[in-house]
Amino acid sequence: MKLSQVLTKVSSYEIIGQPDLEITGVNIDSRKVAQGDLFIAVKGTQADGHKFIPMAIERGAVAIACQDVPAERAEGVTYVRIADTEEATGQIATQYYGDPTSRLKLVGVTGTNGKTTIATLLYEMFRKLGYKCGLCSTVCNYVEDKAYPATQTTPDPITLNELLGLMADAGCQYAFMEVSSHAIHQKRISGLHFVGGIFTNLTRDHLDYHKTFENYRNAKKAFFDGLTPDAFAITNADDRNGMVMVQNCKAQIKTYSQHTMADFHAKLIEMSFHGMQLDINGREVHVPLVGKFNISNLLAIYGAAIMLGQDPDRTLTVLSGLQSVSGRFEALHSPRGYVAIVDYAHTPDALVNVLTAIHEVLRGQGQIITVCGAGGNRDKGKRPQMAYEAAKDSDRVIITSDNPRFEEPADIIKDMLAGITEEQQGRVVAIVDRRQAIQAACMMANKGDVILVAGKGHETYQDVKGVKHHFDDKEELRKVFKAEEAAL
Repeated sequence: MKLSQVLTKVSSYEIIGQPDLEITGVNIDSRKVAQGDLFIAVKGTQADGHKFIPMAIERGAVAIACQDVPAERAEGVTYVRIADTEEATGQIATQYYGDPTSRLKLVGVTGTNGKTTIATLLYEMFRKLGYKCGLCSTVCNYVEDKAYPATQTTPDPITLNELLGLMADAGCQYAFMEVSSHAIHQKRISGLHFVGGIFTNLTRDHLDYHKTFENYRNAKKAFFDGLTPDAFAITNADDRNGMVMVQNCKAQIKTYSQHTMADFHAKLIEMSFHGMQLDINGREVHVPLVGKFNISNLLAIYGAAIMLGQDPDRTLTVLSGLQSVSGRFEALHSPRGYVAIVDYAHTPDALVNVLTAIHEVLRGQGQIITVCGAGGNRDKGKRPQMAYEAAKDSDRVIITSDNPRFEEPADIIKDMLAGITEEQQGRVVAIVDRRQAIQAACMMANKGDVILVAGKGHETYQDVKGVKHHFDDKEELRKVFKAEEAAL
């Protein structure tokens, strides 16, 4: 593709060199540059891509897109001056990969909690409805049934557009994508056209990056500000920021709620660890998911399906067969008669939601033992809050290691224990080794009790000092269950 074609979606630029130069690839990582590529120098949060222009040229870049053209330009290399290369990266990538969102319908899901469940279940629902679909999520990316490992909630613009291009080329009619606050703020979704957006909820998260809650909220809101009049926006009327998200939204706005009048509403009829009986917009349906927070997720899924033109009755029929997403309130049953719930809850609010859901099912007929930690090199302010909420709503709590990254696990645990009140101290212990913590929780549990193992969910590793060591909460629980069965 010619350089001038690659730049079609960029509103303003200056070419110093050959506009008809043939481009064989686009890249923002100088280490991945190949002969014939266009290298885009982005002033990122970690490093300034302009420093790596010489390396990109050494590796074969024939064109450089940059905000600051070097004083000394390499012979035979074309330079493109762009005011904002961060925003232009997505515009360039979407053009290079054949404008994939003009060839399929893309729906984005944003908010603090529920993104993975909603995006994944929409993907599964529309496949059951007979459509070819793609998914971009925290757990895994899919082009139809072919899996592509996920390293970020929302990939960088080059990877994202390449993935969407694969979906479009494979004939996918729909794509469902988690949209993180980082991705919105860093303009990773620039150049994409969304036919719809869904807002889940907003609680404290990622303040290590955004610094203030207002900045975090505004990053999410920017996604809805960018939706076009031909799109739809579905927002959670039960969240205090639900209507804030769509204040300046040009799209068709719809609401969902469990507690107030809304376009899509639901009432809980019955709940157990095997599922819930619901009334959704006047129609009864049984779903194999548990927890009132999942009712909100299901309403968002139902609403999106309706806005995408699906029949309500057919939608509910498919909805009734959808299983929980890996590591999202996933129930494992012990041979000794207790239940272990594995959940990704890694914020205070998410922890409260999951524990509340467990209480709603238990109704005081069993004890709750919670195993949780907090990630290293992330928002330290939520650590004591998480420990406090865990202790408030559990009978026993084991504070343990999560993904310590480059921090010492004992230091993270100390931060968490600072949130424990004097009254709670007798019910809380610290066990640094996560495997031992899970084993201890299982030893404490009796028939009818529930263990919540929170924080990692679908993850199959622990991130320690930059190295990912294999670790799977579900795998550890199954090892205990196997030993329990042998002992019976």
